[in-house]
Amino acid sequence: MSATSPSSGVSRRRLFQLGAGGAGLAVAGSLLPPSVQQALASPPRRGGLKAIKHVVVLVQENRSFDHYYGTLRGVRGFGDRNAIKLRDGGSVFEQPGGPAGHVLPFPVRKAAEDASKDLQYIGALAHGWSDGQQAMNDGWNDGWIGAKSPATMAHYDRTDLPFHYELADTFTICDAYHCSLPSSTSPNRNYVVSGYTGFEPGSTTRRAIDNAAYSEDTHAGYAWSTYAEQLERAGRSWKVYQEWDNYQDNNLEFYTSFKQVMRKALIPAGGFKNLDKFYGKLAGLALAEQDALLAKLEQGVATLTPAERSLYERGLRRNRPGGLAAALRADIDAGKLPEVSYLVPSAADSEHPSASSPAASASITYQVLDAIASNREVWDSTVVLLTFDENDGFFDHVPAPRPPEEVTDEYFDGKPIGFGARVPMMVVSPWTVGGYVSSETFDHTSITRFLETWTGVRAPDISTWRRTVSGDLTGVFDFDRARRSHVPPKPAPAPKFVTRWKPAPPVNQKLPDPERGRRPARALPYQPDGSARFDAAKRTLRLDLANSGRSSAHLSLFPYAGELPKPKHYDVKGRRTDTIAVVGDHYDLTLIGPNGFRREFVGTTSGPAATVEVTSRIRSTGRVLDLELTNHGKETVTFKLTANAYGHGLGDRDRTITLKPGRDRTLTWSTGATDGWYDLTVTLNGPSTFTRRLAGHIENGRDSISG
Repeated sequence: MSATSPSSGVSRRRLFQLGAGGAGLAVAGSLLPPSVQQALASPPRRGGLKAIKHVVVLVQENRSFDHYYGTLRGVRGFGDRNAIKLRDGGSVFEQPGGPAGHVLPFPVRKAAEDASKDLQYIGALAHGWSDGQQAMNDGWNDGWIGAKSPATMAHYDRTDLPFHYELADTFTICDAYHCSLPSSTSPNRNYVVSGYTGFEPGSTTRRAIDNAAYSEDTHAGYAWSTYAEQLERAGRSWKVYQEWDNYQDNNLEFYTSFKQVMRKALIPAGGFKNLDKFYGKLAGLALAEQDALLAKLEQGVATLTPAERSLYERGLRRNRPGGLAAALRADIDAGKLPEVSYLVPSAADSEHPSASSPAASASITYQVLDAIASNREVWDSTVVLLTFDENDGFFDHVPAPRPPEEVTDEYFDGKPIGFGARVPMMVVSPWTVGGYVSSETFDHTSITRFLETWTGVRAPDISTWRRTVSGDLTGVFDFDRARRSHVPPKPAPAPKFVTRWKPAPPVNQKLPDPERGRRPARALPYQPDGSARFDAAKRTLRLDLANSGRSSAHLSLFPYAGELPKPKHYDVKGRRTDTIAVVGDHYDLTLIGPNGFRREFVGTTSGPAATVEVTSRIRSTGRVLDLELTNHGKETVTFKLTANAYGHGLGDRDRTITLKPGRDRTLTWSTGATDGWYDLTVTLNGPSTFTRRLAGHIENGRDSISG
């Protein structure tokens, strides 16, 4: 597409140079289209999901959450208090490998200065199934450097991505949204368009976990149904907006039903089995030759049946280069915007590290938002879901939820299919204004589940496990109250283009400094809890897990003293128990879950530490944590309670509690003054080691604030 859009009049470079005096903007220093700024001044429509008339899905290419938003204030980024430790005792941010023995996250800007390169144009890294599994390393999340190279740790910040950060500060960002599997674009986009990735054609064992479908001439096509076809059968309107170059990102073209339509339409054009080859040939021809070949395609389109023609026009037709946003605007102006729109940008606008840049993506996103907001009726009734299909090879520190081993349909070749690393998800709409963060667990099936909930049209192939673990995005919205948008500071200009390159870490490494501050947070449907008691006779640790929320909470148990060969995963709704064998003279386990939930269980198998217990119980009313301390042994013991953050829930100082044999005591840890947040450690005085760390957030059904 051209550097300047005829519909917006704003060049890509201009997006990164606008300041307080720029282009008559409604908000000084803002990079959002003036039409969006003006629309934000009005309160959103009421009516819940029924107020939504249009959903626009824009899936860009290959960026991880930490890579883009690790420094953003108030999200689970580089300042995460719930970051896991690795088996070597270091932080997950200290990834093993590299000349120094480990690599920390480092800024692209500094690497670009050192290399005299343009920070916008870094290159892609390995991002396939095998290296994705290697990076996650059985759930330990410590194989990134060997799988991807030290460049995996490169990250941007607000100065580099002012438009992206303004979207986060104005609307709602999701910091627990994962790609659907640790692999490449095509299988992840299968989840976007169908909620599923099944088997390769002609196989009952080979799962579609890579980009095999890109071989369009020989690939027979996927047989399961897309959500677009479900909408078609239900009589609901939908459309794909794309250009001649769609970077093979319209996965509908890889399904049998669409392949049949495509190949029938291409017959008069001769010699083409797929549209990608057709438009690739077209791009290299003179204008008259282009018109002649396009006329032959239209001859083929004319032979389609009405049902085939509908699939072609809605799912396969492509616009001329640079025409995606213009086509969207034209349909809006004509009152023809469908209920569901899938936007598939060109390679140059895709944000892919090999072919695009953050600046290019900011340009197409600007045009899309301007097209929508320029029609207030459409803006007032539209949701834009902006995410990324996968993380490329870029690091993310949050371990992905993984299916229990008994969920066999979520495994291929002995490896779990889901989830992959976190990717950014921005929800742009009148009902998501306010700079919120949602920490509910999502993956790409959440997009289709949102469409399900809104339209009532079911996607039949989403697995039971994913429906258990992933939300449907409805918790991101506030249909009852209007929120004012945040006004960001003036952004810095972007440097000039040089060439593509791979960032290298600096010699002197240090952890990034995330932005200070918190942000409003959406209420979550979870309330996890967990306790553990050691049984000396059986040499086992009994885990008592609980979740009183309305949705299942995914919890991950990390064993650091050889109790298990790899982390273990639980999906908890209500209560459940598990028994973990202790193999040596001590145990060391950490249980993590959504939104900063953490329980650490450390103890020795002899002495007083083997005969004491700490049990927790969460009460949403009053937002308190009850702690029951019990001495099952024959000696008097003294517990010490220490606040790690958020203030002391028992007062303004640490407390010691002495218990005689056979006695117990219950204490109430208040979080009313800390917006429901708590982080404390219970230890035992004396020679034996005993630690219980409890951290998390107490939900009360209302919006809150980030930790």
